[in-house]
Parts: sequence; C-alpha cells; structure tokens
Amino acid sequence: DVYKRQREDCPQGRKLMVAYVIRRLFSGLVMLLVVTLATFVLFFSAGKDPAAQTCGKNCSPALIEQNRKALGYDKPVLVQWGNFVKGVATGREFPEDKELRKSAPDLAFSCDAPCLGYSPLQSANVTDEIKAAFPISFSIALVAFALTLILGVGFGILAALNRGGIVDKTLVGTSLIFYALPTFAIGSLLYQFVAIDWGWLPVPKYSTIADGGIGGWLSGLLMPALTLALFTAAGYVRMTRAYVLETMSEDYLRTAKAKGLSKGKTLWKHTMRAAITPIMTMAGIDFAVLVGGAPITESVFNYDGLGKLAVTSTQTPDLPTNVGIVVVLSALVIVANIIV
Repeated sequence: DVYKRQREDCPQGRKLMVAYVIRRLFSGLVMLLVVTLATFVLFFSAGKDPAAQTCGKNCSPALIEQNRKALGYDKPVLVQWGNFVKGVATGREFPEDKELRKSAPDLAFSCDAPCLGYSPLQSANVTDEIKAAFPISFSIALVAFALTLILGVGFGILAALNRGGIVDKTLVGTSLIFYALPTFAIGSLLYQFVAIDWGWLPVPKYSTIADGGIGGWLSGLLMPALTLALFTAAGYVRMTRAYVLETMSEDYLRTAKAKGLSKGKTLWKHTMRAAITPIMTMAGIDFAVLVGGAPITESVFNYDGLGKLAVTSTQTPDLPTNVGIVVVLSALVIVANIIV
C-alpha cells in the first residue's frame, strides 16, 4: 500500500515541480525586464546627453542631432527601453526612422537578434563586443570556480576535522589574510614572483583551446584564476568549516558513529551530503558573479574580458556598451539563481 501510494503521488509531484520551474522562469524573466528598465533609467536619465557622447569632442550640433535620431535617443526612455527589448528578441534596424535610413544610407545598418545596441564610439555592435570578451571572462571564472571549490571546500573540511588544532588555526588565519588582501595585490605578487622571478608558472597570456590546446588554454588562465580563487576561497574555508562542524554535531551522526560506521563514510556519505547544499547554493551564484566581477584582475593581467570592457566603457563613457554588459551579467546571475 505504501509503494502504491508513492506511485500514485509521483505524477502529482512531477506536475508540481514543472509548475514550480515555470513560475521561477517567469519570475526570472520579469526580474530581467525590471533590471533592463532600471538600467535605462539610470544610464539615460542621469543628466548626460548620450547623443553628445557619440562623436568625441568635435561634435557639431547638427551631427549630435543626427546621431540622436539615428540611435533613437530622441524618444522617451520608456520607448527606448521597449525598442531595446524588442531588439534583443527580434533584432533592430538603425536608424529606426525609415526616412532617415533612406536619406543617410551611410548611417544605416542591421543588428541581428539578440541585439544589445550599437556603440558609436567603438563603431561596433555591442553584441559583437560582448561576444569577443565573454569567452575570456567565462574561462577565467570557470577555472577560478574550480580552484575555489577545491581549495575552499577541501581546506574547510580539513580545518573542521582538526578543530582547535594548529592545522585549523593556520588554515583559518591564512584564509583571513587572503580575504583581506585586494585582488590587485594578490595578482601583482603572483605575477612578479611566481611568474617572473621564480618562473614557477608561465607569464599569463590567453589562448583559445583551438590555438593552444587544453594545456595552453589552462596555463594562460591559471594565474588570473588563482588570483580570484585565493580571494574567493577564503570565505568558503570558513563557511565549509562551520557547516561541517554544525552537521557533525547532529544526533543522527552521533548514532552512526556509535554503530561503528567508519570516519570516512560518516564524513562523505552523511556529513558532506548535508553540509554541501548551502555551499553549492552560494557557489552557483558566485560563479555568475565571477564572470563579470573581475575587472581589476583582468586589468592586472591585461586580459580583454568583460570586466576590462566594462571599465573602458565606463571611462569613455560608452553608455550602450555599459547597458549591454549590465544586462548580460544580470541575466547570468538570474539564471544561476534559478538553477541553484
């Protein structure tokens, strides 16, 4: 009877899960739309004329007005936002005014979906700029994420198993030092000593898997990824240690030990199964943040990723590129949140 009821409840459970996933996807889409709207309001209503930033210091009033119409900056912010969302879904034609496209064919161009806008300062499609920078940031984040879990979770478990001992104090103290150091300091130290003076690692230079193979790709990413991992893993050491110690104090684990279950099986089959859930929830979101949250690290090692692109576009200022980067990174965080 118990198994029969479980089989009968299983389809209902699947329906509830499907409904839950649909709700989460819908809420994620709504959140992304809200983020894009807020981004437009902040960037295009901040007192600066975006059209005046499209042609440098030698802009004439006539050229500014022409660019304003060509890029749709003459429309209200809500209309610009609607055109942006439509462009992401279906693509856009610039200028949006058909008469202007006919009268000024040199300004006309098409932007295929997903279109994140056009940067007049770079004379480039924002989507193409992000496509060129995204693989570099994603690769650094991927390797840094793996190193973070290996170092953070591994040393956290080791510290918990040696609670109060010299190993515990050394690992926690060292993690606090790396957590206190800014990433540019860690990166500069690694670059100067590990790569140049001691030669333990090659001077970092990004290469794709197609150009340098897995080895060349990994060696070029190891140092910037290690810079991020040493900073990020410090928090995971303390968090893993706390969750493992909390789980080890549960009654069912004391019962398992009393029944003679080995220390290894108790740790990996019971303790880590319970302790790893909040760690992985945090890790999933941190991975999305790592993709675009390393502008200083990318600048130290001269990697042209999303972080460096964001810094450059902010200094210019290149508002369309800024908006595109914010939207892409927001989408990554939302997707990661849904997954975890």
